[in-house]
Amino acid sequence: MGFDGVSGAESGSAVRGARRRGALRKALLVGVCVAALGLVPAAAVATPGSGVSGTVVAEGTSAGKLKVKTPKGRTDVTFREITVAPGGSTGWHTHSGQLIAVVKSGTLTRTLDDCTVEVTPAGTSFIEPSGAGHRHIGRNLGTEPVVLWVTYLLPEGSALSDDADAADCPAAR
Repeated sequence: MGFDGVSGAESGSAVRGARRRGALRKALLVGVCVAALGLVPAAAVATPGSGVSGTVVAEGTSAGKLKVKTPKGRTDVTFREITVAPGGSTGWHTHSGQLIAVVKSGTLTRTLDDCTVEVTPAGTSFIEPSGAGHRHIGRNLGTEPVVLWVTYLLPEGSALSDDADAADCPAAR
């Protein structure tokens, strides 16, 4: 029994020492972390740009949600201004990729493959879908030029458009 009593006394002081060392380690760890944070540079703050300018060349709002699809594989992106004179037309054609168009001025009247007609005035935008099943013709039925700003998203190496036979629409020939 005497041995147990001595052992208990040693054990109590050992426990207290271990607790002190644990508390010291925690305090030391917190101190090291605080010191390390002081050495880490603060996050960069955004700065204004300089020497850069931009010009909005055309704006248009879509009638609904625009569903943009890019071709599989590499994509050629071309941005183009197209002017259709009064009385002019694009001729029936298709595209191998989608187009995003903004009507900058004038009013474009498009007849689609199913003979529906879409009238798009200045300040509007639209998507032209791709493929042979989406042939269409654009016409300027107004008295001022139609100016379009068009972004083409075409498979690499594709032509901007492909001629197509006219749809059998009585008013669109």
